Parts: sequence; C-alpha cells; structure tokens
Amino acid sequence: MLETLDSRPEGLSDAEARRRLEEYGENEIVRGGGRSPSTILVAQFDSVLIWVLLVAAVLSVWAGQAVDAVLITIIVVANGIFGFVQDYRAERSLESLRELAAPTATVRRDGEEVQIGATELVPGDVIVFRGGDVVPADGRLLEATELEVDEAALTGESVPVGKSTEAVETDAPLADRTNLVYKGTNVTRGKGEAVVTGTGMETEVGGIARELAATKETQTPLQSDLDQLGRTLGLGILVLSALVAPLLILRGTEPVQAALTAVSLAVAAIPEGLPAVVTLTLALGVRTMSAENALVRRLPAVEALGAVDVVCTDKTGTLTEGRMTVSRLWVNDAVREFDDAPAPADLEERERLLLRIGALCNDATLEEGDPTERALLEAADRADLEQDRLAADYPRTDEVPFSSERKWMGTVHRTDEGTVGYVKGAPEVVLEHSDRVLTHDGPAALTDERRDRIEAAVRRFGDDALRVLATAYREDPEGADDLGDGLTFVGLVGMIDPPRTEVADAIAATKRAGIAVNMVTGDNVRTARAIADSLGIGTEVLEGREIEGMDDETLRERVAEVDVYARTSPEHKVRILRALQDRGHDVAMTGDGVNDAPALKNADVGVAMGIRGTDVARQASDVVLLDDNYATIERAIERGRAIFDNVWKFVAYLLSANVAEVAIVFVASLYGYLILPAVQLLWINLLTDGLPALALGADPEGEDVMDRPPRDPEGGIIGRQMVTLIGGMGAVTTVVLLVLMFATLEGAPETTPYAMTMVFTGFVFLEFVGLYVIRWLRETPTLSNRWLVAAVAASIALQLAVLYTPLNRYFGTVPLEPTDWGILAVVLAVALPGYLGVASVARRLER
Repeated sequence: MLETLDSRPEGLSDAEARRRLEEYGENEIVRGGGRSPSTILVAQFDSVLIWVLLVAAVLSVWAGQAVDAVLITIIVVANGIFGFVQDYRAERSLESLRELAAPTATVRRDGEEVQIGATELVPGDVIVFRGGDVVPADGRLLEATELEVDEAALTGESVPVGKSTEAVETDAPLADRTNLVYKGTNVTRGKGEAVVTGTGMETEVGGIARELAATKETQTPLQSDLDQLGRTLGLGILVLSALVAPLLILRGTEPVQAALTAVSLAVAAIPEGLPAVVTLTLALGVRTMSAENALVRRLPAVEALGAVDVVCTDKTGTLTEGRMTVSRLWVNDAVREFDDAPAPADLEERERLLLRIGALCNDATLEEGDPTERALLEAADRADLEQDRLAADYPRTDEVPFSSERKWMGTVHRTDEGTVGYVKGAPEVVLEHSDRVLTHDGPAALTDERRDRIEAAVRRFGDDALRVLATAYREDPEGADDLGDGLTFVGLVGMIDPPRTEVADAIAATKRAGIAVNMVTGDNVRTARAIADSLGIGTEVLEGREIEGMDDETLRERVAEVDVYARTSPEHKVRILRALQDRGHDVAMTGDGVNDAPALKNADVGVAMGIRGTDVARQASDVVLLDDNYATIERAIERGRAIFDNVWKFVAYLLSANVAEVAIVFVASLYGYLILPAVQLLWINLLTDGLPALALGADPEGEDVMDRPPRDPEGGIIGRQMVTLIGGMGAVTTVVLLVLMFATLEGAPETTPYAMTMVFTGFVFLEFVGLYVIRWLRETPTLSNRWLVAAVAASIALQLAVLYTPLNRYFGTVPLEPTDWGILAVVLAVALPGYLGVASVARRLER
C-alpha cells in the first residue's frame, strides 16, 4: 500500500505533503447540494392548493369580501413561514458531519512524529493513533498493537472491532475490513499506525455526506393528496363559474348579482381552512408525541408515519439495549442462565471461579473501558465479587495483554498458597492451550470427547446470538510466559447485547396493524437471525455481500421475502429502501449511526435515536425518539393514523357540504331562484371552516385505528369511500333542502326571505348532523371531544345571532317561529337515516 500511494514508513516530506494538499484539497467534509434559505422559502408555496387559495383571495377581494381575503392570505403566509423553519433546520444534517473530524492528528513527516491540523492530512501520510483518539482519515494499517476501534457509528457493531495488519478479501463487508480504519471512528484501546488512503469526501464518511447531498426531498402521502385535491378543486371551480353565472342571467338574475354569486360559490367551494386545520392537527400531534418521547422535526412526518407499511430498523441500541451483558455460563456441561442474576449463594464454586477469572483478567472498570470487559465486571459484581476486593485479595504480578493476533489475555496473581495464572479469550484458542478441564470432581484430562462437548456448547451459544469467551487457569506459573500452555479449562461465558424488554410486544402490535418489520444491521448472519427470531421479526436473512451481487430488479424481488439484512453497509441500506419503495411500500427507517443517515433521509419517514444516536442521524431524520424505545414508534404510528383520520374527517365534512352548496344553488338557479345569496354562502363557509373544523384536529383516535391495514398511499385522501360519502351525503342534503325550499316558497315567483332563512338555517344544522355521522364512520366516541362540542355550540349561537339580532338585515334573514323550528327538526329527522345509510355503504367499501 505504501508503494501504491508513493509513500514510505517514515512518512512524507513537508514539501510533498504541501503539494498533495493542493492536489487533493483539505481533509474535511464539503457541503454541497444543499438548498439555500430562499429556495426553501419559495418551496413552501409550491403547492397547487396554495395557488388555488391565493386565487380565491383575489376573487374574494373582487367580490367585496375583504375579510375573507385577509384570512386566506394570513393562513397561506403562516403555513409558509412554519414550513420554512422546519425545512431549514433539516438542512443542517450535512453540517453535522463536520463535527466528526478530529481537530488534530499525529502524523509522521520525514521520520518525525508531529501534531498537525487534521484538515491538512493527505493520501500517503502515515498517521499514528492510540486509545482515546479519533481516527482522522481513512487508512490501511501498517502496525497494530492490541488495537481496537469502536466503529458502531459506521457499521452498527455493538462491540469494538479488533484490528490487525493482515490482508482481508477486497470485497469484504465494511464491518469485516479489520486491516482498515475509518475517519470519525474512536480508538478504544491499543496503538496503531496507518497510511492514509482517503481524505475529505473520499472517506467512508465523505461518501455518506455525498449521498445525503444527492438525496431529493420527497412528498409525504398527505402532501401529495392535498396537491391532487387542489388540482381537482381548481378544475371544478373553473367549470362551476362558467356554468352558474350564465344560468342565473338567463333566468332573470341581474348580471352583477349573478357574477357575485358565481364568485362566492367558487370561494365557498375552496377549503381555505384546510391548511390551517392540517397545520393545527399536525401541531397537536407533535405536542402529544413529544410528551410520549417522539420529537417530530417535520410536521408532515406525523401523518406520514400513519401510512407506512414497512419499518426497517437497526438492531444495536434500537431493538437492543446497546450494551453487552453476561447472559449464560457453562462449566463442564452445567449451564447457568445468568439473565436474572442468581443469588451469590446459589453459584457453584466453579461458576464463582469463572466469574473471578473474568473480573481479574480484565483492564476495565465498571464505569469505563471495553464493553465486553465491563460486562464481565458487572456479572462478577452481581455475584458479590467486587473488583476492588478481588484486586486486594489477588494482587496482579504479571500479565500478557490481549491482542487481536493472540486472541487471549492472561494475568498472574499472588495468593496465600502461591501464584495462579488466569486466562480469558477466544474459545478455540483457550482450548488449544488447555490439557485439562475443571469438572465437578476437580481437574480431569481434556479428552477428545470432552473437547467435542465444549465445542458443541460454543456453537449453541453462537446460535443464540451470544458472544462467547472461554476462561482457564494455571497453578503456580513462574510468570506470564508460562500461560501459553498447560491450562485447565474452566468454562464459557456467553454475552449478548440484550433486546429491550418491551420491543417484542411493540413489534407484535406493529405487525397486527399490517406493517412488516425488517432488521437491517451490520452484525453477522448468526447473531442477526437469532435476535430477529427472538423478537418475532422472522428468520429469512439476506447478507450484504449477496446484495452486492444482485441487480436492482433481483433485489426488488427478494425484498418481498426477507426479514433480516445482515452485514450491511450504508450503500446496501439505501438500495434496500429503494427496492421496497419501488414495490410501492411506504418505508420508515430507524437508526442511530452515521451509516444510517442516507437511509434516514431517503426513507418516507426517518426515525433516529435521541440518546444513542449521532447528531448526523438526528439531523437527517424526520422523527427523533427521545427514549430510544422501539415501543415509541408503535405509538407514533398510531398517532399518525389518528391524525390522518382527523384530516380525512375534516375533508369529508367540508366537501360534502360544498357539494351540497353547489348542487342547491345550481338546481335552484335552473328554476330562477337565488336561494343562497353570496353573503349566506360565505357565512356557511365560515362556520364550516371555523371552530368545528379546527376542533376536529383534537379528535381522539378511533377505537379501530390499529386494527386496520395501512392506507394505500396511491389511493389518495379522496378514494372510493370518500367519494361515496361526499356524493351521498351531498345528495341527501341537496334533496332535503330543495324540498324544503319549494315547500316554504309556496309557489312564489321569486325567492322570499322566509324561504332563504329556512334553507340557510337548515343547511347549517344539517352540516353538524353530518359531522357526527362522519365521526361515527371512523369509530370516534361521540362526545369524546369536548372542544368539538363547544365549537358546535358556539357556531349554533352565531347562527342564531344572524336570525334574532340586527345582523339579520345584512344576511337577508328573518326570525323563525317555534313552528319553523319544528319543521327544521323534521328535516333533520328525515336526513339522518339517509346520512347513516350512506356512511354504512362507505364503511363496506373500506373493508
């Protein structure tokens, strides 16, 4: 590698380093492909519905309804500003990658070790690093002494990786490249030297930054639905305006009044309250989810969670606790499950010896050090074998440090009876140096049959996703050099990064809701399959190296049957996501490492861990779990579905009323009647888009919200069920009110104030009846929303005000008598069965 990079063991010269710095540039993550603040701001108004609303504002001014125009404009501007703030924060994800860079680096120049700024490193430099350092650039190891590196942020591995200078296969997965080190990872122990192979954007972290920069923002299902709704309404409004005004003029209405009515009807058909209601509904969901430990960074992501049908989740720290713990002990065929911390008195002496070896042949403390060694100390502490007391009773006199080549560690201790040597390490290595085994009756010869039983136990531990260490001892060694042979094998320690206790139930609930769960991890196949099986995810595994050999079409076919993706790299995760999305899935991706950032940003919903997550992952995500608890995802999905239901209910409520408005005015105009003048249409619109609609945003979830399959994102918000509901309820309202109109006109050649008042008031009350029918369709408890009850009461009070106060002269209404209210009660009683019948048909369509 030195020859390839035209370097040498003593490093580059200063002159050559300066030349290469000019050629390759500084060793930093370059921001590129991001959006400027002005671009983000303009994008907030790139919506068909927003443009329709702005046109409505202009029409309202022309129609003399300045208040309505001001209200629409305020809504549009407020939503734009709020969206800008959210999106601008998301653009900081690339900036976070800069923080991974080490500020300084130790480099060998002309044979001398010097400290330089990490940004000045170039390919060919020879860097030196020790425990506690951050690797400043990607490199190929030249020397490695007991070197271990924590690469969890890149690979998802839950334990530090032992490094060596031995060559590995060129196509080895990232997690298996033990002779390479990567920029931004942490050296946990030992010392190493490496020749720099990549700097800046040519590092693994740089590749992730490039991936993030190239990722395009995608619309959530709700955003797409609202755009489609805007296009549909825009076309409908043009047709409406072109038909209504000429009809009214032909039937004798003055041209100005006819034009004013057509414009008012067009404005009434536009749901100008929809952005406000959606924003409020999402904001209420954000507040609720924050209280439930889910921090939402983009408002639309709340609803988008409710549409996902696949969750791709990392393992370490997400499904598991992100720490190693002793789970099982084995001593000559006797197995002790250690999960529940047996009482010290229950432990056999051989088990106590095994734990004592693990605690004394150890360089960590309970607070810091290698995770595996800390797990051994914690297990001994649980067995009342405290580290300080053991160290005092068995003082260390000599040691053989652990190395990745040797794969074992040994220590020599002084006792009252003499000296004793303790060894722990890889089972196959410890077995190789042992000639006896500790049995219940004392040490015995390590026969081939006993060796086979030990090896079988190691395999069983591995099948259960346990990391296995073996322990042994030697009596009266003269020093550490005597620990290489003549050992007495004691037993095995099985350790695991344990699954979170609540995760299995959360996954089961997610699956009941029709959502598939896939594990995507850097762990090996055996560990990944065992963890996934124990959590109920599944056992069909696809390995990273297999993905590399597949074209996109083959991968697209395979993802339909895979539960677990093992030994994956960042590129694999993005390909998996794209394959799932190409099959029509809405995918939520959880993760916590730098390696997860591209997938988080590409996913329909990116969910990052807040405690263990890197800042890069958090900034690239849509939702951050403050407690790193997978169960929070299940609750967030439930909340997302409820939010979509509330938006759905509002759209159904609003458009069913708008259809009726249009139909009534249109049919009445054919007979020469202007039954609902502009001011009354706009008043109905205000009551509809006002308090009751806003209160719907606080509706609790329906009782069946997690018993339904995910909604089809391709179906849109206005699917068959919505069309049936809008058309059916609109038709019932139209027929009932037209009958009321003709009955109250009593043959008059022109519209009378009394008839207008009856139809006007009947329309308002029918809307509120329809509202509760729509809530019933979504199985929302009738009186569960006190805000809605208050909003309906307030709207009724406002309607009464335009009947019984001097305001009635502005609305062309007259006070109603008790008998009139009796007639309206009959109208409601007739309409209610019709509404319920339509809702029943719509419910069957959903199923």
